[in-house]
Amino acid sequence: MIPVLIGTTFLIYAMAWAVPGDPFASRCGQRPCPEAFVQAETERLHLDQPLPVQYGHFLLNMVQGDFGTTFSGDTVLEAVSKAFPITVKLTVVAILFELILGIGIGTIAALRRGGYLDGFFLFTSLVAISFPSFVIGYVLQYLLGVKAGLFSVTVAAGAPWGDLILPGFVLASLSLAYVLRLTRASMLETLQADHVRTAIAKGLPKSMILRKHVLRNSLIPVITYIGADVGALLGGAIVTEGVFNIQGIGGLIFHALRIRENGTVVGVTTLVVLVILFVNLLVDLLYARLDPRIRYE
Repeated sequence: MIPVLIGTTFLIYAMAWAVPGDPFASRCGQRPCPEAFVQAETERLHLDQPLPVQYGHFLLNMVQGDFGTTFSGDTVLEAVSKAFPITVKLTVVAILFELILGIGIGTIAALRRGGYLDGFFLFTSLVAISFPSFVIGYVLQYLLGVKAGLFSVTVAAGAPWGDLILPGFVLASLSLAYVLRLTRASMLETLQADHVRTAIAKGLPKSMILRKHVLRNSLIPVITYIGADVGALLGGAIVTEGVFNIQGIGGLIFHALRIRENGTVVGVTTLVVLVILFVNLLVDLLYARLDPRIRYE
């Protein structure tokens, strides 16, 4: 995790400050910034030094818990503490949709292989994969929010869980389709395994075979995908948050990019990287709970 953290944060830092243009232009409105101000900010951010030295200062500050300061004077941690919990709630709702609907429907499709339900689920998942999330978001927002009135069109301040159901489904729509198809394919492969055939030959109850021998072993690639998908959900939340007017981490990053607030961009994305690494560590540890063969090794 440590080499990955250093490598990704270095690339993020280098790309953020490599964007052409004056990084302080938005600080002074329509007028150019005074030379003294530019020089002071350049020295404060160590931009007058080589890139490795700049990154070294950033890394040292990060280890001490200093991820930078926004143009408004707040620390990046303060800005993230307000926006990140909202995005985390949205991501949790999306993952729940993936776990419940993706794995559940994928299991049904595998057990009904070649039937009408299997064909219907494969067709709808292919449709979900084919459409961008913002198109699905606007369509569902209009049909279920404006026309039917079943869901709120925009998310209220504080992002109540009830308001996040529709945005969470939109955010999860693409990943849900992949989880469905991956669960189906993995279960069909496991159903043909020797240990499953042996369990059937022994006369074990079908429910026990599916629960202990088929589903648990089939979930390993699915859990791997969902763990890696956390980063995609956090990043993809920028679009979904824009559609439903959610004041989360996506809006914070977009605003920082628009006004060239590079320090905030680097600090926020670094925190996102830390979350992704931690989730992937949990996924690795979860393997042993799903497959005893890994635990024995």
